[in-house]
Amino acid sequence: MLIEVGEGICCNGSVSQNIRQTQYTSMRDRPAFSTHSKPSPWSIKFWSYKSFTTAAAKYEPYGFGTTYKDGGQVFLGNMEVAALLAHVGSKVTCDDVQDGGRYIIRPVTCGLCNYKEKNTNFSYCDEHYKDIYPCAPGVAYYGRGALPIYWNYNYGEATKDLNVDLLNHPEYIEKNDTLAFLVAIWRWMTPIKENQPSAHDVFIGNWKPTENDNLAKRVSGFGTTMNVLYGDLVCGKGNNEKSMTDIIDYYLHYLDLIGVNRTKSGPYELLSCADQVPFNPSVALSP
Repeated sequence: MLIEVGEGICCNGSVSQNIRQTQYTSMRDRPAFSTHSKPSPWSIKFWSYKSFTTAAAKYEPYGFGTTYKDGGQVFLGNMEVAALLAHVGSKVTCDDVQDGGRYIIRPVTCGLCNYKEKNTNFSYCDEHYKDIYPCAPGVAYYGRGALPIYWNYNYGEATKDLNVDLLNHPEYIEKNDTLAFLVAIWRWMTPIKENQPSAHDVFIGNWKPTENDNLAKRVSGFGTTMNVLYGDLVCGKGNNEKSMTDIIDYYLHYLDLIGVNRTKSGPYELLSCADQVPFNPSVALSP
């Protein structure tokens, strides 16, 4: 059934129909810049096509990977999958490889590898939320999953929306590949704050910028997905901000891999958030 959403039409088909396994595998396994490093067999098994499409199916009825625009004439589903996975790839890419006792630092190394933050010593417990999302004893809320979430309040929100007790058991994300992707898609589809858009809405074009948004140079497009997800950690820092350019590079590379012409991503000002005023200060977001 097709449903009109803003100027888009949702929801037709499925992610598994629109992104083939071979296309997904090329995004998961192939480096964006280097051919030296590959995901481990464990990573390939954990970040599987089945786990991704199973998680995606939960949000397909809400338009993830299944939305058209311009009255159904333009399909955005495969581009949206590439957009989400660009964020994922930039966050869980394989580690820099060691060569002769030194690490080779590359802007983008390889496909999907890590499932949690390397430094697990910080608890990420915000006591301001102790009445709503109290921190469980002995539990740390460091980054986990395909699009890592941090802090007890984010785990609490995910618990409420996904009906999985991640507030008390955040380790579930480390042990369940489908859940690791599901939390990422939940973050993509869900506004971080009330009266703000989700990354999905700004990418699809369901969100209409206000006058204040226009003054802040926030426009619908891929660039504003970074603003929604990371705020001033990435955006408003000019064109040389490495974390921003890495994510853009992933996105353009993934479009190549799924056979979508890069020109369809729009002009650079839609890809970038270099000059955007951030939606949120970094204290409200993940590190």
